[in-house]
Amino acid sequence: MELWWLILPPLFFGLGWLAARIDIRQLLRETRKLPLAYYKGLNFLLNDEQDKAIAEFVEIIKSDPHSVDLNFALGSMFRRKGEHERAILIHQNLLARNDINPEHRLKGQYELALDFVKAGLFDRAEEMLQKLTGSSYARVASQQLLDIYQLEKNWEKAIETANRLADGTASFQNEVAEFHCEMAQRDIANSQPEQAKTNLNKALQIHRKCVRANILLGDIALAEGDFETAIDYWKRIETQEPQYLSLVGTRLMDAYKQANRAAEGLQLLRTYLGSYPALDILDQVFQVISEQEGLDAAKEFLYAELRRNASMLGLKSLVDVELNYVAAERRPDLEAIRSLLHDNTKKLAMYQCQQCGFRARQYYWHCPGCAGWETYPPKLGGEGSAH
Repeated sequence: MELWWLILPPLFFGLGWLAARIDIRQLLRETRKLPLAYYKGLNFLLNDEQDKAIAEFVEIIKSDPHSVDLNFALGSMFRRKGEHERAILIHQNLLARNDINPEHRLKGQYELALDFVKAGLFDRAEEMLQKLTGSSYARVASQQLLDIYQLEKNWEKAIETANRLADGTASFQNEVAEFHCEMAQRDIANSQPEQAKTNLNKALQIHRKCVRANILLGDIALAEGDFETAIDYWKRIETQEPQYLSLVGTRLMDAYKQANRAAEGLQLLRTYLGSYPALDILDQVFQVISEQEGLDAAKEFLYAELRRNASMLGLKSLVDVELNYVAAERRPDLEAIRSLLHDNTKKLAMYQCQQCGFRARQYYWHCPGCAGWETYPPKLGGEGSAH
């Protein structure tokens, strides 16, 4: 019996060798079946020559129209090149066939929906994506639907879709809160302040740190002449995200002035500047001091702040002030300095998206570059630098 154990190792080795030989022969047979154009197309792809690759793959499909995977690859390449009609035609032809398996059919529906999205045919894309409900493509289809509803500004459907997507791995509370804020903006534009308040309170229930909701609630209160309530809403931002106080400094000062409490408003802004330094607040405080106490006091304040927290933009503001004092013979020199500072601070005096780097002179809650929500820090791009 023990001799049988000596036979087993070489037997297993021989079977493995035989299986490997069979696999290699099968692979070689399949490789020989592939047309030369396939390798040429693959080589063009590897060298980023997409037009030449497409030409080769088109020739293969002419001779072998039933190559499903190659049809998918070609449709995807057409879509990336912006040839949406050709991509749509390829995927529609695939879906018209009766010989593709269910998984390929689902993939075809999803790819066709992507073609429609890129072509701007959102209604047709939505119809195709909704057909994928309950399938293995349900989640990615819902994500595409969410993008479509945001592009169409259909915030009600966006909220419904985001809630459906929310699970243990992804939370959409920021986005849903922003969707309610967008609805509130629409309500305000339509003179429906009560409906706007309802949406803003929902935003805060969903995401208690939704600064935008308190900003808009303060705007509504100010428009209604309720200065104290407006001030209260804006002061709440300090407990949410204090860096956003720079977005409401001017609003706060306006409300305090209308409530005949300008000195109190100035003191609050100076407190914020000390605790949360920001160039926007610096400029706001400077303007108020100029109005209330005169330019000399404002200049003294600006010098003190620059010694405490130097920056290129702050220096430019100081030069602007000094031009009011400089003698005529020195004015050209100071104007040349201001011009130089202006050229070097153009990019600094902008907000910048942390996600895609898109720069803008105004603050955006929804980035025009990458469509991300709350991706802009509420501080100017070069703030804090003293180059």
